[in-house]
Order: sequence, then C-alpha cells, then structure tokens
Amino acid sequence: MVVAKESAYEASRQKRLEENKKRMEELNLNKLSQALNTPKSSPMKKVKPRVPKQPLDLSAVRRSNRVADLPPRSYKENLSVEPMGRARSYGSGRRRDLSNRVYASDEDRAYAIERAEDLESRLDKDNMPVFVKPMLQSHVTGGFWLGLPVHFCNKHLPKSDEMMDLIDEEGEVFPTKYLALKRGLSGGWRGFAIDHELVDGDALVLQLTDRTTLKVYIIRVNDSGESSD
Repeated sequence: MVVAKESAYEASRQKRLEENKKRMEELNLNKLSQALNTPKSSPMKKVKPRVPKQPLDLSAVRRSNRVADLPPRSYKENLSVEPMGRARSYGSGRRRDLSNRVYASDEDRAYAIERAEDLESRLDKDNMPVFVKPMLQSHVTGGFWLGLPVHFCNKHLPKSDEMMDLIDEEGEVFPTKYLALKRGLSGGWRGFAIDHELVDGDALVLQLTDRTTLKVYIIRVNDSGESSD
C-alpha cells in the first residue's frame, strides 16, 4: 500500500517536472539562466603611452598679422629712470634721526616769539594780513604738518583746497597744498621746512601778499641778532 502511494507521487512529480521543463523551453528561460550565471570578462582598459613634453618654443608663438613684421617685444622690467629736471635739495637728503630731537628751552622759545612779534608790528598789516607761527617738533620733524590760525584761515584764506606759494626772504617760491577743512599746509611744507633747516623753537612771520601767496620771515631760536625786514 505504501509502495503504491510512493509510485503515484513519483509519477505525479515527474509529470510536473516535464511540464515545467517544456514551459521553460517555450519561454527560453534555460538560455537566459545560463547567460546570467556565466561570468563576463571585463574588457581591459586601453592605456595611452606617455609622450614626453617638448619644451615650449617661444619664438614659434603665433602673432597677429598686425604685428607680425615688428621685432619681438621684450617684457623685461625697465629700471632706467629719466631725469625730471633739477631736483630741489632738501638738506642732506637722509632721513632725520628723530631720536636725537633737540627741544628749545622755554626762555629761548619766548625770546624768538618776542622778536617775531616785533617784526610783525613793523609790517603793513592793513593791506596784507600777517601772523606769527612758533615752530614745534610736529612742524619740523616727523609729521611735517603746519596748522594755521583758525581766525586767519576763516577770514583770509580760500574756502576749498588749493595750492599756495610760500616765498622765503630770498624770493624763492615753494608750492604747498592748503587743506581748507583742516586749516593747514600739507604737501610741500616738508620741503620748505627741511630746505630752510627749521627747528623746534624757531618762529615764522607769515604775511598774505596775495590770495594764495604767503611771504615767510624766519626768526631763528638760536640767533640773538636782529631779523631782516
């Protein structure tokens, strides 16, 4: 009885296998399964041989037809400097050693101011306004900035930045930059101060001879003689 059941089961199982095989052949599943299970060999990458770089020939650089007939241009830095005419001498031409500043004594400073005020009193102030400006270290070393009296600037000097000429006692002209908002002389004043070797304690008498021209008289702090008119 058991053998008969097993035979029937085997016969049924064999029948299903045959049917499945037939169905797979109809659908070409056998070939597809084999194709999926077969490993594919990856193609080898082609490696390009390395070609050594050739040095760049600058002479072969293509040039525009417009400049093809012109000689090659040199781009090397040209360090030659053309002369700009006679340069004004500003003392020794070396940077001042600010660590060796000499400060005038209160007595010498006051005496220079006294002599400057004496000269001021003998000038024509009615037609040409004048004022005295004692020199400090900030005027003659370091920053080289000459601030002018506010009342004098508001009343007599231009309301906007302009160039002003300083004329010394020898008649030489020194252009300077007047800054109206700051009420002082900037560019050009340094050259005047160095060229005339101004020091702390000197006193200047400045007279406005024209709208943008100041005549400058120098009273030396270390000179006890009379100043020239």
